[in-house]
Amino acid sequence: MRDGGVEITAELIRGLVRDQHPDLADRPVRLGARGWDNQLWRLGDDLAVRVPWATASADQLLHNEHTWLPSLATRLPLPIPVPQRLGEPSARFPRPWLITTWVPGTPADRIPVTRGAEAAESLAAFLTALHQPAPGGAPAGRDRGGPLADRADQFAAGLAAATQRGLIRDPDAVRAVWHDAVTAPPWTGPPLWIHADLHPANVLTADGTICGVVDFGDLCAGDPAYDLAAAWLLLPDHSTDEFYAAYRPTADTATMRRTRGWAMARVLSGILIGDDDGPGGKPTWGPPAQAALRRLTAATP
Repeated sequence: MRDGGVEITAELIRGLVRDQHPDLADRPVRLGARGWDNQLWRLGDDLAVRVPWATASADQLLHNEHTWLPSLATRLPLPIPVPQRLGEPSARFPRPWLITTWVPGTPADRIPVTRGAEAAESLAAFLTALHQPAPGGAPAGRDRGGPLADRADQFAAGLAAATQRGLIRDPDAVRAVWHDAVTAPPWTGPPLWIHADLHPANVLTADGTICGVVDFGDLCAGDPAYDLAAAWLLLPDHSTDEFYAAYRPTADTATMRRTRGWAMARVLSGILIGDDDGPGGKPTWGPPAQAALRRLTAATP
């Protein structure tokens, strides 16, 4: 249900498309996924409709995708959902919505990477291509891609909650990773384009490796360490070094230290969301977060 109590259904999606994009109205509609900010509905075999449903911020995130993704997509080596049409607010639905290309694959929180070396190369190539200086008008991250210290209170609260639930066996080891990261020198380069939401549910897999990246609503300018943290959550054991070796320009020690801190912050979020029995819970988020926790606490800073 969206705000106002109107249920988002296949019939609503058909009506929106028929009203504003009648040349696509004969395509079959079926539910693709329900995300944090948007619902995704298949529109035929090669398109999808993204409809905001759970957060007020989703409208701006869709506009960000519509503005920036078409040009970024041309240089990225993995498939991404490219905006095709922008739906306007109407009497039928009072918020903007988006028609994009459909990217086939299965989210990595459901079917994880198994071909570590190949996936490390693919992820490194994707982030090398994405992490270019962002223009002055690029979106600012909501709370991502800035100084790690800005997340200190949120990190402490997440660690306390996860420890209290018995989800963290060694909170001191978690704090050690965080302390090393938060005391690392900050990013001093230009703000780079970052995906800013590169967790396993937003990375697609096929045949054991990465085949696509979705959900660019949080696309913004910031510290690339935020995105590099994805390697800890996505890649199997002993693959992180291969990822760093392939990423360009080579990450310096300070960036790798910050990366571990951002990865640990994402770990806590994934563990807590995976353990949540409420409507916001996602059980598939827990296992990749726990695997990343093990890797992060075992690695030498």
